[in-house]
Amino acid sequence: MAEKTKQIAIYGKGGIGKSTTTSNLSAALSKLGYKVMQFGCDPKSDSTNTLRGGNYIPTVLDTMREKTSVNADDVIFEGFNGVYCVEAGGPAPGVGCAGRGIITAVELFRRQRVFERLDLDYVLYDVLGDVVCGGFAMPIREGVAEHVFTVSSADFMSLYAANNLFKGIQKYSNTGGALLGGIIANSVNAAYAKNIIDDFAAKTKTRVMDYVPRSVAVTQSELQGKTVIEAAENGEQAAVYFRLAEKIAAHTTSYAPEPLEVSDLRKWASEWAGKLFEAEGQGGVS
Repeated sequence: MAEKTKQIAIYGKGGIGKSTTTSNLSAALSKLGYKVMQFGCDPKSDSTNTLRGGNYIPTVLDTMREKTSVNADDVIFEGFNGVYCVEAGGPAPGVGCAGRGIITAVELFRRQRVFERLDLDYVLYDVLGDVVCGGFAMPIREGVAEHVFTVSSADFMSLYAANNLFKGIQKYSNTGGALLGGIIANSVNAAYAKNIIDDFAAKTKTRVMDYVPRSVAVTQSELQGKTVIEAAENGEQAAVYFRLAEKIAAHTTSYAPEPLEVSDLRKWASEWAGKLFEAEGQGGVS
């Protein structure tokens, strides 16, 4: 029996591989013997697709619009290897705040004590990290999650979104908000990309949890509607996700990061651009 459900929020800029990473982590944790729920907090409601054979599931908000009374069991669906799948959903197009689904869904699950009843070891919140406000900030602001991780590549806009997330974490760090566990560096194949992320982590007083390379195994698996853990469990990419899952399972201490001011972030980025131009002029960038 789980002593206490460990709640983890994974943020990231749209398109950065946040849901891919979260789903593979959920699958890997389940294969390691943990009871896991993945809580999709993106209005697109596609977080859990690869845990469900490529299939969408009814969202919390859609179900609440259809029924006057909703039991949490109505919106929990079993996925790969017993992972519980939930999609918070979003408002009707053009109406309301996109983050409202997170607030509503979390409140429903709290009232009905779902995590305790299911005796979960982990709940992974997959949260859109482009804008850390409203419902999207709830896992941080209200102490829903204990630890926050951000998925980022070495691209500027991805790091810009991560830096904004750090500002939100820092703001709520003294009032019971979640703290930062670290950066999950995604799509990192080149040495220069690793160096950029490492330097960004050093500048913001955080850490890199692991480096996830770009791999055709991810594309192949998702085309089948599966995670890499399900489609190619013994492959190299699955080994990366298992290693990351073990690190997150062992993680106990998170911190408040020290985000950069926008002017400092842009200056830092310009300096890195200069280094890359210089390296290219000397024979290439590796």
